[in-house]
Amino acid sequence: MTDLAKTDQLFFEKAGMDRDRINGIVDGALKGADDGELFLEYRQSESLSYDDGRLRSASFDTTQGFGLRAIADEAVGYSHASELSEAAIKRAAETVTAVHAGYSGNAAEAPQGTNASLYTDTNPLGEVSFEKKVSLLAEIDAYARAKDPRVAQVSASISGEWQAVQILRAGGERVADIRPLVRVNVSIVAADGDRMETGSSGTGGRTGYAAYIEPDQWQAQVDEALRQALINLDSVATPAGEMQVVLGAGWPGILLHEAIGHGLEGDFNRKKTSAFSGLMGQRVASEGVTVVDDGTITDRRGSLSIDDEGTPTSRTVLIEDGILVGYMQDRQNARLMGMAPTGNGRRESFAHAPMPRMTNTYMMDGNHSPEEILSSVQNGLYAVNFGGGQVDITSGKFVFTASEAYLIENGKIGAPVKGATLIGNGPDALTHVKMIGNDMKLDPGIGTCGKDGQGVPVGVGQPTMLLDNLTVGGTAA
Repeated sequence: MTDLAKTDQLFFEKAGMDRDRINGIVDGALKGADDGELFLEYRQSESLSYDDGRLRSASFDTTQGFGLRAIADEAVGYSHASELSEAAIKRAAETVTAVHAGYSGNAAEAPQGTNASLYTDTNPLGEVSFEKKVSLLAEIDAYARAKDPRVAQVSASISGEWQAVQILRAGGERVADIRPLVRVNVSIVAADGDRMETGSSGTGGRTGYAAYIEPDQWQAQVDEALRQALINLDSVATPAGEMQVVLGAGWPGILLHEAIGHGLEGDFNRKKTSAFSGLMGQRVASEGVTVVDDGTITDRRGSLSIDDEGTPTSRTVLIEDGILVGYMQDRQNARLMGMAPTGNGRRESFAHAPMPRMTNTYMMDGNHSPEEILSSVQNGLYAVNFGGGQVDITSGKFVFTASEAYLIENGKIGAPVKGATLIGNGPDALTHVKMIGNDMKLDPGIGTCGKDGQGVPVGVGQPTMLLDNLTVGGTAA
């Protein structure tokens, strides 16, 4: 059964709506508008957390609803409700038509369809019993505590969701998508005397639970979280100042995502509020720096077969060998900028209008080995994992905290350090990239991106990378 047929059962047969009548309401609501759609959504989600040897919480939620949008030039009318009925959609249509009253637009063509499906065809929530999930969390707790006597606290969680969407446009154009998503997380506090430090690890993707409940999978997360916690027990204060910084491969790409990726989204550039505005075709990074956003990677957390406007996702090159060559676009900003949509129109749920958002954003490989990069640094910092951070999109300024970092001394990895923060400017930092590794990898599947109050799952990645002249905020007296 196709995704359209499956979602027809949810949104029309089960909800008791007549598809032809709904198509007629959509046609009337969008007549004279430049663009728009009816977004139907059904979502089931669950989360279980285990803390200090017992099940701390367990939740299961079902949500459904619609969002109807009409676009006239730069103006957007949006109405949504959790009631799936013809009457509710009619009321929404009366609301959104106000945005294009007296306006005569040229309706944009519907996205070109595709039969590609990027996810494992499964509903995670029905795949493994509740008892098995609780047993898994208990096994994680017991395994972690048996690994090392310094383990003082173990927190583990497992979450999953199953989202079905259907997007209807004027003229009866319809597309659908059914999206699984799971995630497993482990956090460990290790204690040595009066000192306590934390380590965490997680993994996930657009699959079922099966892959992640295998012992080699969850044990790897425990081992990694414990490794980080024990390393942090031995950490020393971070020296402050301007220095060379080596970023590790994989999850450190979150800095690339935040400090640079958001500035390459179409809306910020159309409104000229991005530090990259007006720089298309110009050098914005060192030679060798190529950054892409790719929503087409099978089973990845940030991937989508279609975005939330119905456009198939794509592999979009943003920066090529240091030159700015592209932006991430939804339909509205692409039309207003005279560009093509890239499949980056995303929304958190039916209650939110879509906007340009990242999917899986990463830097491509260079030609240096990680060992070569580290050996080139006499005194610097090696940042392997990151925690939180803040970015100003307009200026590009960022502050990021490293959750795992080491001193580099005479080309070798030295003592672990605590409390290191990286301070800089995204566009400027790109021009200080001196060496790029040949070990690009994606993060383990844990990223969530926030923008204008909306959160969506994303992926990040990069190879090992050397940056010159980056400011490090430290804790050393």
